[in-house]
Amino acid sequence: MEYIRVTKENIEKEHICCAISKNNDIQVQSKKMWLKKCFDDGLVFLKSEQRGKCFIEYIPAENAWIPIVADGYMYIDCLWVSGSLKGHGYSTDLLNICIDDSKSKGKKGLCILSAAKKKTFLADPKFLKYKGFDVCDEADNGIQLWYLPFTETASLPKFKECAKHPHIDEMGYVLYYTSQCPFNGKYVPVVENIAREKSIKFRAVHLQSKEDAQNAPTPITTYSLFLDGRYVTNEQMNDKRFLKLLEKQIKE
Repeated sequence: MEYIRVTKENIEKEHICCAISKNNDIQVQSKKMWLKKCFDDGLVFLKSEQRGKCFIEYIPAENAWIPIVADGYMYIDCLWVSGSLKGHGYSTDLLNICIDDSKSKGKKGLCILSAAKKKTFLADPKFLKYKGFDVCDEADNGIQLWYLPFTETASLPKFKECAKHPHIDEMGYVLYYTSQCPFNGKYVPVVENIAREKSIKFRAVHLQSKEDAQNAPTPITTYSLFLDGRYVTNEQMNDKRFLKLLEKQIKE
């Protein structure tokens, strides 16, 4: 398998494999705009030459859009291989490329988000453990920070205090999100419209800088939904999922 690195120079002609669509699609536009912001901060987006969901995205941890303390580490935003490309060892290929690149840049190791059990849009803990990763911190909502140190003396990455105890002092639904995930460009407005139609208190907080994301009240900044101050989920909501969630909350 050959891999293509997406850069400022080729981003307009390359497809974004986490949102395979036309360039004028809001999902593609929002993701590409976000990538352009991050390239100067050392972000690497490497994807399969084949059309499909097969890519890795990583960035120096001090520039990651996530509230962690992990200076000298490389943070993996996303490692995703699915569909017909799954099961061929491409996840291992991409991870090994990331490891080699990070070592060549003098990094202490890698870190990534996961949980004790597999959660949607988070790395598979079984895969991480198999590859030598271990848990170095855990937030109150069960979201874990995993790491792969390159030396025995490497310091442990950790969550910032604001993310360690996910909670906000606001009633109603509050969504924190970034444009790292392209699906937000399409579905956040859908959820906002449903909340408006049903007269449900809902506020979306679009984190538009790494500084805002690094001080967010949640370990997951791509998508974190709160209700009455309590963390609910990191699963992106489409219309059906959100309506189902509303029904569930009414019953409770």
